[in-house]
Amino acid sequence: MRRLKRASAAAPRGGGPNEAQPQVRRTRRAPALAAAGALALAVALTAQLTGALTGVEQQTMSARLAVRGAQRPSDVVVVGIDDRSIGELGQWPFPRSRHASVISRLHADGARQIVYDVQFTEQTAPAQDMALYDAIGHAGGAVLSTSESDGHGHTNVLGGDANLAAIGARAAAANLTNDAAGVITRFPYAVAGLRSMAVVGAERTTGRRLSTALFPPGGALIDYRGGAGTIPTVSFSDVYYGKVPASTFRGKVVVVGAVAQSLDDIHGTPVGLMAGPEVQANALSTALRLVPLRSAPGWLMLALVAVLGLFAPVLRLRIGVIATAVCSVVLAVAFAVAAQIAFDAGVVLSVVAPLLALVVGAVATIVASHWAESRERRRVARDNDVLEGRVRARTAELRDAHLEMIHRLAQAAESRDEDTGQHIERIGALCDRLARALELPEEQIEMLRVASAMHDVGKIGIPDRVLLKEGPLDKSEWETMKGHATIGAEILSHSSSSLIQMAETIARTHHERWDGSGYPAGLKGEEIPLVGRICAVCDVFDALMSERPYKPAWQLPNAIAEIRRVGGSHLDARLVEVFLTLVPELVAGGLTGAYPTAPQAGEAEPVQSDDDTARSQQQQPTAGAPSAEDDALRPEGEPQLSPA
Repeated sequence: MRRLKRASAAAPRGGGPNEAQPQVRRTRRAPALAAAGALALAVALTAQLTGALTGVEQQTMSARLAVRGAQRPSDVVVVGIDDRSIGELGQWPFPRSRHASVISRLHADGARQIVYDVQFTEQTAPAQDMALYDAIGHAGGAVLSTSESDGHGHTNVLGGDANLAAIGARAAAANLTNDAAGVITRFPYAVAGLRSMAVVGAERTTGRRLSTALFPPGGALIDYRGGAGTIPTVSFSDVYYGKVPASTFRGKVVVVGAVAQSLDDIHGTPVGLMAGPEVQANALSTALRLVPLRSAPGWLMLALVAVLGLFAPVLRLRIGVIATAVCSVVLAVAFAVAAQIAFDAGVVLSVVAPLLALVVGAVATIVASHWAESRERRRVARDNDVLEGRVRARTAELRDAHLEMIHRLAQAAESRDEDTGQHIERIGALCDRLARALELPEEQIEMLRVASAMHDVGKIGIPDRVLLKEGPLDKSEWETMKGHATIGAEILSHSSSSLIQMAETIARTHHERWDGSGYPAGLKGEEIPLVGRICAVCDVFDALMSERPYKPAWQLPNAIAEIRRVGGSHLDARLVEVFLTLVPELVAGGLTGAYPTAPQAGEAEPVQSDDDTARSQQQQPTAGAPSAEDDALRPEGEPQLSPA
């Protein structure tokens, strides 16, 4: 017993059908969710590799710079050749002596490095060229921009590399190209063998050579310190006329170049439109800080795409669609915050491709879930239809077996007094007609038709000496005969079936009389259940119209008259009136033709119509009209009035 209890307690751990159902559903969803994840990865990676996301990615860069905010540098200054300078100093390009004057003043004010974003590749008047050349030499050199080289890093700036080396100057590539989104985001280490302005300027300022490892293919990211004007800018003419304090330039890198809109040197950047010299200043500032903003490695981007793309499909295996969608939104927000934190720390994560993978994965997961659930519902519906069909067939089979058992039991009871079994069929048909005339519910009518067949099932318990006796019953025998109502009810009692419960009621009450003189309980009026009163009317009519060994069948008019006479005493008068309205229908439908041929008037002795009254042991028939109280009854309840 102890072992049995332990086994019983452990049984739930084994898992039952209810525990297996979620796993089955997950297994059926898995292919669709796997397809959703694969679609997310394919879309995101294809878009990334084809460059379709470049523009959007650039917009995220702008957003991240905006979130970080402006960071005004203290080591770089721009001297801008603006429209006011052109107005004050004459037509552009300026004579080179004016540039010489500004270079001399910047050197005198203590500029740490001078980077000139104005190209001096062509010769002008010798005096002008020499003034500029000498000023650069006296300043200790400068970085001079150019966009032309021989492909090997050599230029013609101020007569060539040898001339520049003599005065400590260096030429540098000013080339900055737009990315696919049309903005400048990167600067190169070198162009056609010539190092860029930012690289040369940073190397001359710090005295250290920049590693090419800082420059991935496409160049290093420019860490823009803010929008236009973030880097301190002064007017070229103010410097020329000595209006700018020396402290503005002392110890700083000064980038000189054209910022006037009329000179068309305005470029798109992640932080908005910006003049070329300020773009170069931002690149130079980035190089001075050893390129603090670097793209995350490609493998990390692929990993992020995989993780975010598969997040929703994998999560959907465990939780619902809405919860998966909510978690996907939360993950997107968390990833955006993490990307900003990484950006502030100098690591630029690709944002668009992973988020695209997440969005596509989430949407595809929702669609796949809906498709899988719809497919599952259709499958379940088909299975349910099959199951319901089987259940209906089995139910019908059981019902037929149930009805057959009832019918056979009723036939067994009726056959004991040599009835052919047609009596129970007629009783069922008559009860059906009367119940319909009373407009009872269809379900109750069907039950009544079947249950009425069991009205005399209690005859099984009546001894043959009483049940089959041809003569009148004595008092003791009659009491035994009356017990068949109680016996039948007990046989059918305690059933959970509503049909058997109705049959029990009919068996117990169909011998009760409206005036209370019936048996077994002596119920009166509406104390008698309606189904019992209906069966009583039909049973009396069938008894009158049926031929028995101890009595002939009545003629229809006499049976009708007798039914009408006992209404209100033996039978419910209301039911009698309704029943009598059905007689034309019964005749037209051929039901009365099912009875044996009625004898002619005067061919049989009068019999009484009430089976339920004990036969008088010695009572003699009386002359005259048929009467239910004139003659004795047989135990079946068949009235024994004269048929004529």
